Amino acid sequence: MISVLIVDDEEIERTSMSLILSKAFPKLEIKLAKNGKSAIEIANSFQPDLILMDIKMPGMNGLEAIKQIKQSQERTKFIMVTAYDTFAYAKEAIKLGATDYILKPSKVTEITATIGQVIEQIEAEQKEADARQLELINYERSKRVLETDMVTQLLFDHVHDVHVDMLMEMLNVSKTRESFVFVVLLPEGLESKYPALLRKIKQIDNVWVGALSGRHFPVIVFRNEQSFRAQAIAIVRQALPPADQQLEPGWSIGIGQVHQLMDEIKRSYQQGLIAGLDQTRANQYRFYEDLSLGQNSCDQLLEKYRTKDFFDHVRLGRWEEIQQRLTLLIQCFQKEDYPIQVVQQRMLEMVWLIGRILDEMDIKMTWASVTFQSQSYQQLSRELGLYLSQLKGNHARYIQSMERDSMHQIKHYIMQFSHEDISLDLLADKMGLSPIYISKMFKEKLGINYIEFLTECRIEKAKQLLADPEKSIKAITFDIGYHDPNYFSKVFKRQTGLSPKQYRVQIGLLG
Repeated sequence: MISVLIVDDEEIERTSMSLILSKAFPKLEIKLAKNGKSAIEIANSFQPDLILMDIKMPGMNGLEAIKQIKQSQERTKFIMVTAYDTFAYAKEAIKLGATDYILKPSKVTEITATIGQVIEQIEAEQKEADARQLELINYERSKRVLETDMVTQLLFDHVHDVHVDMLMEMLNVSKTRESFVFVVLLPEGLESKYPALLRKIKQIDNVWVGALSGRHFPVIVFRNEQSFRAQAIAIVRQALPPADQQLEPGWSIGIGQVHQLMDEIKRSYQQGLIAGLDQTRANQYRFYEDLSLGQNSCDQLLEKYRTKDFFDHVRLGRWEEIQQRLTLLIQCFQKEDYPIQVVQQRMLEMVWLIGRILDEMDIKMTWASVTFQSQSYQQLSRELGLYLSQLKGNHARYIQSMERDSMHQIKHYIMQFSHEDISLDLLADKMGLSPIYISKMFKEKLGINYIEFLTECRIEKAKQLLADPEKSIKAITFDIGYHDPNYFSKVFKRQTGLSPKQYRVQIGLLG
C-alpha cells in the first residue's frame, strides 16, 4: 500500500484533495497536515511514500519543510501544490528534488493524471527495491551455504584448487589470512541446539561455522586486531550457554592454534579436536597450546601419531594399523614404567578421538562412556584390541550399507535440482548421510568434489539457456542457481574458456 501525506494550511483544500485521491486511488493510505511543522512531525512517524506539499503556508513554508523531511527520508517523493502567483517557488522546489507540481486550481483529471504518474513511478521503484532485497537475501543465503561447505572442504581434504580461489574471492577472504579452528562438542541428545548456536556464533564477524557431525561442529575464525586468546575466549563464551545456567554435562570446546595459510587450517581443526578430548573438563574450553604433553619419548610419540595419519587411518578403516600403533605406544609406556592408570587415560583419549572422527561419518558408538579396567599392560592391549575389533565390524557394515546406490542417488538429485541452493547439509539430510562422508565419497568415487559436480550441471544448463537470445545473462544467472552475474561469468569462463557473451557469439557463428 502506498502512503500519501497532504499538506495544506486550508482545511477545504486538504479535505478536497483527500476525497479526490480516495476516489481515484482507493488503496492509498492518506494522512493530512495543516502546516510545515506538523508535516515534519507526521512524516517522521508515518514515513509517507508521497507528500503533496503546499508552498505558501504561515510559519514554516513548504520549501523549508521539504528540506527538513528529505534529511531523514530520501526515498519520499514530493508534488508541489501552488497557485499561479507562486510558480517561481515551484521551480525552486523542483531543484530541491520535487517530482512534479500541481497548480491551484486544477481540474480533477489533471490532478489524478499527475499524481497517477508519480504513483506508478513509486510502485515501479518499490518493485525494483523488493527484487534487489530478494537478491540480497538469496545472495546472503548462498554465502552461508558456501561458508558451511567451505569449512567441510578445507578441513577434510575434499577441496580442489581449481575452485578455491573463486570461492575465497566470492566470500571476500584471502587465502593468506591468519585463522584458527575451535571445535564444539554438544552433550549427548542435545544436537538440536546446533541451529540456535549457529545463529549466535554467526552474529560475530569473521567466522565460518561448519556442519554438525555427530555431536560436534567446527568453527573457522579469522584473526582480528585482538590477541589470539582474547578473540577465541570472546567467541567461545558466546558459543557456550551463559555461565549462570544449569548446564547439561558433556559440553566442551577445543581450540586449535593459529595458522597463516588456509591450506594449513586442517591442522588447527585436528588440534581443536585433541584439545577438547578431556571428558573430565565438562563445560570448559581448552587451548591446544595449553596441553601438557610431557617430555618423555612416549608422549612425544603419541603426539606425533595424533596428526593427519591417525585421522586418515580412522576414516579409511585401517584398524590393523591403528591397533599396531597403539600397541607400540602401550609397550613404550611400559618400558618407561609409567603407571598403568596414566596409560589407560592416554588410550582412553585416543578412543575418544576415534569417536569424534567416526561421528563425522555418522557411525554411532558410545565412545564417551568407554572405560578400561585393566590391571596390567597386557590386559590393556587385549582390551583395546577387542574394542577396535568391534569398531572394525561397525565401520565395515556402515560403509557397505551407505555406498549402495548412494552415489547414483546424490548425482541424480544434484542434476535435478542444480538451480537451487544445494549444500552438503541439504544432501546429507536428503540422503541420510553425513555431509563429510558425502564430500569424501565424491572425491574417492568421482575424483572431484560435490561443488565441481554441481558447477558442471549448472554450466551445462547455462549453455542451453544461452542459446535463447531473449534470455539475458542476468536472468540466466538466477535461473541456474547463482546470485551474482559477475561470479557466474567467472565460473563459466573457467569451465569453458569463454565468457557467456563470447559463447553466444560462438554458437551464433556455428549456427
